[in-house]
Amino acid sequence: MNDSRLDITRAHPARRYDYWLGGKDNFAADRESGDLVAEQFPAIRTAVVENRKFLRRAVTYLSERGMRQFLDVGTGLPTADNTHEVAQRIAPESRIVYVDNDPLVLSHARALLTSTPQGRTAYLDADLRDPGVILADPVLRATLDLSQPVALMLVSVLHFVTDDTIAHRAVRTLLDALPAGSYLVLSHATNDFMPADAVEGIAAADRATRVDFGFRTREQIAAFADGLQLVEPGIVSTAEWRPEPGDDPPPAREDTAGWCLLARKPHTA
Repeated sequence: MNDSRLDITRAHPARRYDYWLGGKDNFAADRESGDLVAEQFPAIRTAVVENRKFLRRAVTYLSERGMRQFLDVGTGLPTADNTHEVAQRIAPESRIVYVDNDPLVLSHARALLTSTPQGRTAYLDADLRDPGVILADPVLRATLDLSQPVALMLVSVLHFVTDDTIAHRAVRTLLDALPAGSYLVLSHATNDFMPADAVEGIAAADRATRVDFGFRTREQIAAFADGLQLVEPGIVSTAEWRPEPGDDPPPAREDTAGWCLLARKPHTA
């Protein structure tokens, strides 16, 4: 592919995540950054695997309850059980819009994330920090009916928007554009269980490899769902959200280092 934004000398979150998941769509800079983080937090691969499992369980939960539209922002590189695959296994007519700002992600998504004939998938080259651009895109409007409920998927992406004002404005702008009955699906890295030296070590690794990343506490993450109705079990670790029968016991919160939630936009009084 030929895109001037594809800088393989600088680590990118999606490609680094792919490296931790054992994928092959990453470069030396991504691997270097990933290894530096793993030195400080050896359970990082457990954390990213459990995050993907949470995505699958959340999409399954919503699809089984009638959700047919998904807006997945910060898609990441295609791997097993992508949002549309989980949703369309349950309801082939489901429609999914993926959003990412990495040209490599978009190239792979267009090649690999193919819809069922009954449903539809689309891909936007946009950034969570610019929610107005996402909402104004004609491809989004042609794919999703914003008068009907939509599941807004912000899975492992908000910790790359370190400015709280920008992060909250982005989430609120997107939610405000969706009708009552829509859902927010969110997971976010936390330092609630990390010793201070590990937190600083990860910050140093990110600075060294030019990755913009920031932990948030449980209370800070909960604030993104203000005004929404939390689905049980509420805000828990990614491994603890509605585990399926037969699953292994969940890893310790110290090893997942992430909070997650699913919350519904209520009808106004």
